[in-house]
Amino acid sequence: METNATTPAAEAAPPPPSVLERSLDLSVVIADLDKDIDQRLKRMSRKLKMPGFRPGKVPFSIVKQQYGQEAYVDALNDSLQKSFDDAVKARQIRVAGNPRIDRKETESETQLEFTAVFEVFPEIQVAGLEGIEIERPTLEIGAPELESTLNVLRRQRVRYEPVDRAAARGDRVVVDFLGKKGGETFQGGEAKDYPIVLGEGAMLADFENAVTGLKAGEAKTFELTFPADYHARDIAGQTVTFDVTVKQVNEAILPEIDAAFARALGIADGDVDKMRAEIEANLKREVKNRLKSRVKNQVMDALLKANPVEAPKALVEAEIDHLMQNARQDMEQRSGRKLKDFPIRREWFASKARRRVSLGLLLSEIVKANDLRARPEQVRLVVEEAAQSYEHPEEIVRWYYAQPQRLAEVEGMVIEDNVVEWALAGARVVDKAVAFDELMGQRA
Repeated sequence: METNATTPAAEAAPPPPSVLERSLDLSVVIADLDKDIDQRLKRMSRKLKMPGFRPGKVPFSIVKQQYGQEAYVDALNDSLQKSFDDAVKARQIRVAGNPRIDRKETESETQLEFTAVFEVFPEIQVAGLEGIEIERPTLEIGAPELESTLNVLRRQRVRYEPVDRAAARGDRVVVDFLGKKGGETFQGGEAKDYPIVLGEGAMLADFENAVTGLKAGEAKTFELTFPADYHARDIAGQTVTFDVTVKQVNEAILPEIDAAFARALGIADGDVDKMRAEIEANLKREVKNRLKSRVKNQVMDALLKANPVEAPKALVEAEIDHLMQNARQDMEQRSGRKLKDFPIRREWFASKARRRVSLGLLLSEIVKANDLRARPEQVRLVVEEAAQSYEHPEEIVRWYYAQPQRLAEVEGMVIEDNVVEWALAGARVVDKAVAFDELMGQRA
């Protein structure tokens, strides 16, 4: 509990109060506080060790001098916490986050007076999705989708061999390039032995087009205009000149779909039919999850639009802290080093945190009002389905059930699924076919 002993008159003006902000007057009887402080100090003195005194024999006056302020703060905070808890319980107030306690400037010989400022949970009257249209994407997995996935897996294992011909889409070229703006080299405009796979979009399309058609040993000078929204602001929207020399042209060689390829994908005996069956099963699970995710996102957006929820600032701030911590941990895992001083700004996460808090409060009310809690058999089904993509599914199932925290994450997913089904029952659902490459985010 945060306690302010004085009124912050000299501080900057606070932000405008939330519509969820409330306040309560609290008081602490000075005589009771002094009694509590003395009791704390006496308990402390029984065990206190101090040079020159036997344990428990330190004079009370010295204990009070050394630890009186600490005992005062602890006793006051405990008294205020109890007073606040009793007050909100008596009024049946649902407090969101911790209160801020401000000391009043009123003078009294018998009691200290405070004001507790806090937020409450919003009152939510849930509106369903009656009449609202939800697009449900559909996709049937067949031979073309399986072959497309196999080709993706082959491209992930591609090797390149030198060829004596003009560079074409799909080739990996190695180039030297020098870019100049107004006759001067600009930052990032020069590289040696730089590899580019033509058609992957790692470079601007105009750059790749200029290199396409060149053979090893050939050079070219051309102009290129950077997009207006290019990340490097000093050259965004600018026209520059590039000198490019192609040093190597390498052709992509995809692996054959054979026993060696199957073994590379984890099929120990190299059975190609078994490999295809496993890829198809995994693909169907992935497609199912992506389709379900799209519907869920639509439902959640529609629910929030139909039920605007004021998110308590305290909960939003706590969620921002959580998102920042996760982001930092993710970057540390990717980089393999500590990023304690990496600049992460709270405003980057504010919108997402506000949405998550609002959605969490809304879903909680929907689940409670419609009894949409996760049932054990639903949780088991999700766990078993997730385990099917592993070599030993039974071990994965045991792993989930070994820790309540892991199972709680699955329960959260099931609850969201239950809410989606509840919402769809009232919405107008329109099935719409979706292209495989678009769903999977694959390049043409």
